[in-house]
Amino acid sequence: MKSTANIHGTSGHLHLGPPLRQASAAVILLHGRGSSGDDIAGLVDALPARGAAFLAPSAANGSWYPQRFLAPLASNEPWLSSALRVVGELIDDVMAAGVPRDHIGLLGFSQGACLVLEYALRHPFRYGFVAGLSGAAIGPIGTVRPEVDLRQTPVLIGCAEEDAHIPAAAVLETANLFARSRASVTRQTFPGSAHTVFPEEIAWLCEQIDRLASQVRRP
Repeated sequence: MKSTANIHGTSGHLHLGPPLRQASAAVILLHGRGSSGDDIAGLVDALPARGAAFLAPSAANGSWYPQRFLAPLASNEPWLSSALRVVGELIDDVMAAGVPRDHIGLLGFSQGACLVLEYALRHPFRYGFVAGLSGAAIGPIGTVRPEVDLRQTPVLIGCAEEDAHIPAAAVLETANLFARSRASVTRQTFPGSAHTVFPEEIAWLCEQIDRLASQVRRP
């Protein structure tokens, strides 16, 4: 079995926008299962350019972890820990370039959404924002978690009401979990079963990126 360190990596990740040292904010984008950084980077065309840098890594073989997000946590190891480490390493790189954590957005779709939500819960700080599009926290429903403080980080949890991949009960539990973790939670639910990114989610993201771009960076 591969070690946690070398399943996924940050080398070769896609970087759009200005160099980090010139960026007013940075957004880390995580793709869904069977996709890539190139694919999710297509979202950038719909988001404000205003000085934000966008970083989009790719998972090994297109998948951050092998089982469903609702599977027992141990069954997704060591891939899950390696994927979480990718997020942490990118955040470290962004902060080393002078962008503070509260100007960093975490954005994921589907499997990537589950990953950014899980990362924020395991590493609670004030982020620029966290957006889980068609996803929920990783682990079986009812997983016991320690109390954490996300310091009013804006968090978006969006999903179709009948998404075949993301049960509504998991979405609701995740929204409640983030509310208890003192995040500023926006929950968006959409009729039907489409597993996709919705215009209302794009509007929320545009608002958050514009907000970060208008604020003075304070390392």
